[in-house]
Amino acid sequence: MAGHLRRWRAPSGAFWLQAAACAVVTWTVLHGGLSKPVPAIAPATDTAFFADAAAAAGLKSPATGTPSTGTSVAATPAPPPSGAPVPRVAVAADPAIEGAQLALSSIDVIVMRNDTLDRIFRRLKLNLADLASMRMLPGVRASLDSLRPGELLHLTHRDGQLFGLERRISETETLKVSRAASGLTADVVQNPVQLRTRTIRGTIDTSLFEAVEAAGAHDPTAVGLADIFGWDIDFVLAVRPGDSFVVTYPEIWRDGVYVKDGPIEAAEFINQGHEYRAVRYTDPTGAAHYYTPDGRPLHKAFLRAPLEFTRVSSGFNSGRFHPILHRIRAHQGVDYAAPIGTPVRAAGDGAVRFAGAKGGYGNLVEIEHGHGITTVYGHLSRFARGTHAGARVTQGEVIAYVGMTGLATGPHLHYEYRVNGVFKNPQTVVLPPAAPIEAAWRADFARRSAPLLATLDFFHGPVLVSR
Repeated sequence: MAGHLRRWRAPSGAFWLQAAACAVVTWTVLHGGLSKPVPAIAPATDTAFFADAAAAAGLKSPATGTPSTGTSVAATPAPPPSGAPVPRVAVAADPAIEGAQLALSSIDVIVMRNDTLDRIFRRLKLNLADLASMRMLPGVRASLDSLRPGELLHLTHRDGQLFGLERRISETETLKVSRAASGLTADVVQNPVQLRTRTIRGTIDTSLFEAVEAAGAHDPTAVGLADIFGWDIDFVLAVRPGDSFVVTYPEIWRDGVYVKDGPIEAAEFINQGHEYRAVRYTDPTGAAHYYTPDGRPLHKAFLRAPLEFTRVSSGFNSGRFHPILHRIRAHQGVDYAAPIGTPVRAAGDGAVRFAGAKGGYGNLVEIEHGHGITTVYGHLSRFARGTHAGARVTQGEVIAYVGMTGLATGPHLHYEYRVNGVFKNPQTVVLPPAAPIEAAWRADFARRSAPLLATLDFFHGPVLVSR
């Protein structure tokens, strides 16, 4: 019987090498170490085996139609012919990855003095053609050509090509420029704000600014008080400890965050026992001014002082000893000490008669206001843009800056007020009043000012009224 049995032989080395190789491949496939192509499969009639291969490739199961785990694909291919290998899977592009590759650069720019968008674009090496296209968009040019020092611009670009620009035009509006398929487009977005009306009261101890801050308001409200009553009260020389004020004004908030104090709506100031009251009225033309409770304009046709100053360094004096010429020489104006570069404003509406250097005055501006009135501004460091002979100016417009040119021992403004060629003391001259309220608007003024003035009469600590 042993002769009829085949003699058993041990497996060869080649067999064991092939077996080991198959084991390695099988382990690698099961653990995801090999990517497609999938090895040759059984004939298409073997549905179970095909489903397993498709699942490994991340396709839908042809048997069930349910998606398998893994990357989604555009379509489910038909089963391959018998004995053919399964092709590689084509995976759709991921938009998030493409977006990351096309990332934009963002820049926040603080506008500097004398900055223009042209200078900013050149400094940042942005495409000037984009600037030209942007300025040609309807209604955009005016919002781009009036940059203010200190404001913030937000720009986005890629390799110098502009993709976006944001600029806050006002507290309630933001200009947004963006790039679309058709080119640059612009929109003005509304920024909703909330107004919270407050009434505060304070007593001056050392300064108006400290008293306003102690009452819970901010510097703009103190400046507003000085501007409103500045025609009747000298806030540098005439304010005394014990003077008091009551102010009603709105606080401006956005998204629950305080932004700033709004314009004063009604105010009372008691200076050395004299009571002064003012209420803000916006007439039907949109112009806003301050008036007394009986409708008389509080502002005058001229500012009492055309700048913010630290002190009067030399007053109006017909017998002053000149510090440089060392002789008696009439000082027919007022010298206001202020740092070099302090803005000098036109005291009233008028036309510039002269702007240039003039002897001991140094750099000088003369303005004619009509009715025989001329104002003179001397020792200036430089002139504001647009200040030249023949230019029209409005009250409060910056015309020049404080300096010490000419015969000057220190930085100050020399200011003169002349009537028909006669020098008048700017600190004491009776200033002509501004135009009164139109008769047709008086009923509207009375109706709208009454509730504002009532807030000054009824006061029990700080009052906060939201509206």
